[in-house]
Amino acid sequence: MSWLRELFHTDKPIIAMCHLHAMPGDPHYDPTKGVQWVVDRGREDLLALQEGGVDAVMFSNEYSLPYVTDVETSVVATMARIIGELKSEITVPYGVNVLWDPVASIDLAAATGARFVREIFTGVYASDFGLWNTNCGEVIRHRQRLHADDVRLLFNIVPEAAAYLGNRTPAEIARSTVFNAQPDALCVSGMTAGVETSV
Repeated sequence: MSWLRELFHTDKPIIAMCHLHAMPGDPHYDPTKGVQWVVDRGREDLLALQEGGVDAVMFSNEYSLPYVTDVETSVVATMARIIGELKSEITVPYGVNVLWDPVASIDLAAATGARFVREIFTGVYASDFGLWNTNCGEVIRHRQRLHADDVRLLFNIVPEAAAYLGNRTPAEIARSTVFNAQPDALCVSGMTAGVETSV
């Protein structure tokens, strides 16, 4: 049995995004509303997604714009608080994505019991937030140091708002990523959130 079927009870799961609003440390965080407001909005989205029949949810700091590759500890801590407060209401498998920090994503998954992480683990890109370099080997070793080998890694091989700096097709990138990094799954994105992929 594939891990997908074992975890999600289907081979083609619908994983819905629970986009968390800006948090302390983010430029657009509203301290007059406070963290509890962010928690409450996350709860509303979570419950609506689950009632809609999705197979899983993934919590993401979508409103932490503009993104960085070394995310503030305050953002990760707030995400952990939110997931902790919502955990008793989560009825489907859940994952996390701390945009765009793979180490923070794995830390958050290990701390909250998330079953999977989606991230950019491989490649070098020219992005809207500067040169984006990854270190897959170090990230995988970090997961092992945390004894979080049960956290599945979903490799996004076509990141949002970025262009690969090599002259390879997505299919070529996918083949070498599977060989070199042995991901649990591959993901392909559109240019921004909510935009359909052309691949």
